[in-house]
Amino acid sequence: MTASMAAGCGSSSSTADSKAADTTAAGESTEEKKEEGASDGKKTLSISVWDNDATPQFTAVAEAFMAANPDVTIEFIDAPSSEYNNKVTVMLAGGDSEPDVIFVKDTENQVSMKEKGQILNLDEYIKKDAIDLGMYQGVAEQLQMDGSNYTLPFRKDWYMLFYNKDLFDKAGVEYPSADMTWDEYEELAKQMTSGEGSSKVYGTHNHTWQALVSNWAVQDGKNTLMSEDYSFMKPAYEQAVRMQDEGIMQSYANLKTGSIHYISVFEQQQCAMLPMGSWFIGTLIQDKEAGKFDFNWGVTTIPHPEGVEAGATVGSTTPVAINAKSDDPDLAWEFVKFATGEEGAMALADNGIFPAASTDAINEKLAAIPGFPEDGTDALNITSWVLDRPIDAKMAAVRKVLEEEHDLIMIGEEDIDTGIANMNQRAKEARED
Repeated sequence: MTASMAAGCGSSSSTADSKAADTTAAGESTEEKKEEGASDGKKTLSISVWDNDATPQFTAVAEAFMAANPDVTIEFIDAPSSEYNNKVTVMLAGGDSEPDVIFVKDTENQVSMKEKGQILNLDEYIKKDAIDLGMYQGVAEQLQMDGSNYTLPFRKDWYMLFYNKDLFDKAGVEYPSADMTWDEYEELAKQMTSGEGSSKVYGTHNHTWQALVSNWAVQDGKNTLMSEDYSFMKPAYEQAVRMQDEGIMQSYANLKTGSIHYISVFEQQQCAMLPMGSWFIGTLIQDKEAGKFDFNWGVTTIPHPEGVEAGATVGSTTPVAINAKSDDPDLAWEFVKFATGEEGAMALADNGIFPAASTDAINEKLAAIPGFPEDGTDALNITSWVLDRPIDAKMAAVRKVLEEEHDLIMIGEEDIDTGIANMNQRAKEARED
């Protein structure tokens, strides 16, 4: 469970996985497997995945689908995470009919697939089966291209606020509220900062990802990382720089030079609070069971900007698409519909993975994960969800610019105004390149 939530990719071995591995070893293609399947009355569906031994997310859904459809055999086309995008690109460029179903790694990659006519428009399927996109809490709409759905969201992660209950109890301070603005969060972090030197406890902690600043600037849904003017990020940067300058959280420069990871900071009780993604839940559950720490921890909704409803958050998703050259697009759709619907969601939740679909029943199953804090259900109640990186072919290039300028701002080599001005100019060049 923990590997799946922390890594967000892959799967444990299964019968289907083993068959795929045997097929590769024997040099037998999925097409030959399909012919064999036809002889025994079974249909074969090929699905591309990455790091399939790392988490159960793909296998859990595949096995559930095969159990519900005993006339179907699923074959995985697996690749290491670092090679996956290239492998899928080559297969689709060659006009292969496999994989039938494509799990999209890095959401912006679906743009080029759509532009090259490599994935199917799903609108008619969605309409025919009356799929309620509302169960994705806005994620499906944010994946749309030219107003149509070429993918549906399979799983999603979002940012929450983790905290050390023991430190709050010791300080006699109430736990973080599920309805707290970023200004209130800063004041609480000041209150929870104590000690000096190696024994200092910081009120909160920001990891070195640029997202740990920019996410709060796009949380209201009014701007994105593809906006032409990044001045909307100034308040978020002002707060981040102010908090590190006042010693409320560790300095960015020290974290970078020391290669300090947020897991060790939180588990060694060096901070009272930590904004982090939902995948961190699995890490904490596993590490506490393993005896790596023994304090009590909690989780609640991420703070929100003034005027934005509590429960608004930012996150990422894994979309799933159908190969336009698939030999059996209708069967591929049946799998996509299953994997992204409530049945697939329950299979993911059974393995501690956060699905894109959300219902009360799914949230109840997630809250029932052994080790999940009993008072942490607020973290599961999302009122709005914003994709951290919008669907755009130029997003990777723009993101690189923003990350470089983020580094310079946070280590103090550039002031905030200069950094934002450079973001505007360099991102414009990246979009036009």
